[in-house]
Amino acid sequence: MYCFQCQETAKNQACVLQGICGKSSTIAALQDVLVFSAKGLAWAAIHEGKRSSAIAQQVIASLFVTITNANFDEAAIRRYIEENMRLKKQLLGSSSTTGVLEAVRWDGGDFLACAAKISLDQHPNIDIRSLTELLIYGLKGIAAYAHHAFVLKREDADLNNFILESLAYTLDPHTVEELTQRVLSAGAYAVRAMSLLDAANTDTYGHPQMGEVKLSVGQRPGILISGHDLKDLELLLEQTKDSGVDVYTHCEMLPANFYPFFKKYKNLVGHYGNAWWQQNKDFESFNGPILMTTNCIIPLKDSYAKRIFTTGCTGYPNVPHIEDSPNGKDFSKLIALAKTCKPPVEIERGTMPGGFAHHQLEALAETVIKAIQSGAIKRFIVMAGCDGRHPSRQYYTDVAKKLPANTVILTAGCAKFRYNKLGLGTIGGIPRVLDAGQCNDSYSLALIALKLKEIVGAANVNDLPISFDIAWYEQKAVAVLLALLHLGFKGIRLGPTLPAFLSPNVAKLLIDTFALKPIGTPEADIADMLG
Repeated sequence: MYCFQCQETAKNQACVLQGICGKSSTIAALQDVLVFSAKGLAWAAIHEGKRSSAIAQQVIASLFVTITNANFDEAAIRRYIEENMRLKKQLLGSSSTTGVLEAVRWDGGDFLACAAKISLDQHPNIDIRSLTELLIYGLKGIAAYAHHAFVLKREDADLNNFILESLAYTLDPHTVEELTQRVLSAGAYAVRAMSLLDAANTDTYGHPQMGEVKLSVGQRPGILISGHDLKDLELLLEQTKDSGVDVYTHCEMLPANFYPFFKKYKNLVGHYGNAWWQQNKDFESFNGPILMTTNCIIPLKDSYAKRIFTTGCTGYPNVPHIEDSPNGKDFSKLIALAKTCKPPVEIERGTMPGGFAHHQLEALAETVIKAIQSGAIKRFIVMAGCDGRHPSRQYYTDVAKKLPANTVILTAGCAKFRYNKLGLGTIGGIPRVLDAGQCNDSYSLALIALKLKEIVGAANVNDLPISFDIAWYEQKAVAVLLALLHLGFKGIRLGPTLPAFLSPNVAKLLIDTFALKPIGTPEADIADMLG
């Protein structure tokens, strides 16, 4: 095993025995083979002139399955590999594969033997290897956004083509300069993917509206829904609305409470729990069934193992998986189980603000600009991204606590659980933590900055009173970073560590070109940002 795709990789080098995320060496190897098979499928589609939406979506789903904490189910991963092999053979037909790439010639066989060969075939040039991994991880993040949009019947043929072409591109030899340009071009398509998903979400569910979400619990049994997929929440709410069962959001489902569409469901009670890595504690006390809709599942505890279900690209051994069908998804098993369970144990009380996506903040633009002009708001600090288990992430809580009262935190993603319950107050009625939504909604933060640039007439986004102090964990954060670099943002702080897959030369390239910075101490970084 050699995996270094997430921030918590062992010793900031690589996981070589078992993933910190919990995946075994077998699952890691099969995920490598799944990506390998997706490369072969993408190559065949391009070179046989048989690109299609169906092929693109199969490749996109294959990439999503390999994102950190998405799928630990060996049988499910093998099925994805087998489907990639079947589709590739179908595309190739009678075409000869003699003399072409191994990923195209490979006809299945022993998946784990294939994984060993892939490992031995790593490029000897560390910078080429680093840039290739950076591109693949960016593609994984882009694929996640594209998959969510596709679930809501939104698709971009050019985006699909870029994913197929770039995945196949990694099979051919390239120079450092060529790979660098391909990686940077991925930033433009990351913006495109996030824009596509933003439109899909808001066209379907309306623009999020600022408000408060309840943290307390009701007296009825409940179902807890976690992950990112809003369509799954819609289907679950529709099936539970007259059942006597309540629904609570968890972790990255929190922003759903602020979409107008979901307000009509009276049994959407509120939010329960904290960031994904604390789910063992949250799921245990919830008492009722849990539905995991996307990545962010962690190894289960026996106390709730018989109450958890997966759907979509998520999977876990011996956990019931709710499949899609022409009629949608059937959540009757969760509802029946919920009726036999006790109501959730209350772990918090009160409310929490949210709903500050780009459309809502544009409506507040006049108030915000006046606050900036009067000096009431001195600076915006973008503290978006991912949360995680490592103690070093206390840095983000400490930064939030130590920021002066004339600063506002712009956030999206589960990083917000480090500071969104600190009670940091308001500035002229504007909360000092403005939550734009999921990590999927990071596009909102870029739009807010670009809109502010337009309003104040700044020549460059880096002239705005905005600093970036980003936490990353998995591959969607890689796509977000590439998107921000494409949009011209410089001086971004990234932590708790810089990615282990960046070679010294590639890290230097990003630092020299974009002034990318590692985090330091809260005090020093705050002083620098405010300065």
